[in-house]
Amino acid sequence: MSAIEYDIKSGDAAGPHGEDQTRPSDIEHLRPLPRISVHAFCESEAMQRVMEKCSQDRRMAKVNMRVNAGGISAAANMFASVPTPNLIILETTAEPATLLTELAPLAEVCDPSTKVVLIGRYNDIGLYRELIRNGISEYMVMPVSMADTLAAISTIFVDPEAEPLGRSIAFIGAKGGVGSSTIAHNCAFGISNLFSTETILADLDLPYGTANIDFDQDPTQGMAEAVFSPDRLDEMFLDRLLAKCSEHLSLLAAPSMLDRPYDFQSDAFLPVLEILQRTAPVTVLDVPHMWSDWTRTVLAGADEVVITAAPDLANLRNTKNMLDALKKLRPNDRPPHLILNQVGMPKRPEISTSDFCEPLETDPVAIVTFDPQLFGNAANSGRMISEIDAKSPTAETFSQLAHIVTGRASVKKPKKGGLGKVLGLLGRK
Repeated sequence: MSAIEYDIKSGDAAGPHGEDQTRPSDIEHLRPLPRISVHAFCESEAMQRVMEKCSQDRRMAKVNMRVNAGGISAAANMFASVPTPNLIILETTAEPATLLTELAPLAEVCDPSTKVVLIGRYNDIGLYRELIRNGISEYMVMPVSMADTLAAISTIFVDPEAEPLGRSIAFIGAKGGVGSSTIAHNCAFGISNLFSTETILADLDLPYGTANIDFDQDPTQGMAEAVFSPDRLDEMFLDRLLAKCSEHLSLLAAPSMLDRPYDFQSDAFLPVLEILQRTAPVTVLDVPHMWSDWTRTVLAGADEVVITAAPDLANLRNTKNMLDALKKLRPNDRPPHLILNQVGMPKRPEISTSDFCEPLETDPVAIVTFDPQLFGNAANSGRMISEIDAKSPTAETFSQLAHIVTGRASVKKPKKGGLGKVLGLLGRK
């Protein structure tokens, strides 16, 4: 068997010093992984860093992953006395001629249902075919990125026939009263109308949610029945809880009542969100301004996060804290989008857009000017901005936001900014 040594420095997934170069776009198409156990055995520090990065990714939230130092022999020694997990990932420097021999002790202690992924240093098609014939699920050649690893695990454990998951977009305010809910509702309405896409708006603010008011709805059931009855939750049950707001927009309304306390465990909303993602191509999550276990879990698992802030010091502090926290919660995803709202309020001192954004090291995707008459008329009539005045600059802003948060447009940094306009030119995909 001839072996061709792979030049580690030539890999596309690694930088000049072997660091992982995975971009958010490389993994955004991957589905969350099911509840499995994974043990990774790493002979190099570079591979150990890749595996640790994998374990922190939100798509691995249900995965119980353990990263160990050592190679094939370390795995064989460990599993001689403990049951094997669903998946073993092994890094090895073994020569192709001796690799199967080295794997023999591990094969003797492995449960038949355990899958094995090998990461080696030799790019040899003959070796690959021999390993697959002997029950190895996948063989990858160094350097291996986080995207490669997640894709390999997904190929093994995610059903290729499964229905595609919808995109979830979470909106949250940097402070109470900054208009995050209003923006979330208008964006959901815009997504459903502009793209004729089935969209679900889920109001997660159970005691004080305003989605039912903003859409002039009074459903008798909604989010409370879904979150408090996880054992009954399926597509049919969810369909009975949804209120129709327009041709393509449905609402999972909050009860907006104070007849009980609303204390939730960290994973309380996960069954609801999983059903929502299987039900509609887009789910907009109206997340209340609070920082708890369950809101952190919701924000960590969303495909996109949008933070709405007003231009004052408290909002700047809170936005900075939220961006830092979400970077740790979502290390492999794009940073949250920032919207500046209520800009230009008369007689109110404001922080300029440039001064607000400089310490955040980000630009807002939109700046929404203060327009109490337009927003007040919309709120009081239970209609959206585009229904009140479709030609207004604010309606155009929400239209462009719908393109951005669904990935249909990208924001380019402008030479000059302006109030009431989305910053930058939108490159429609």
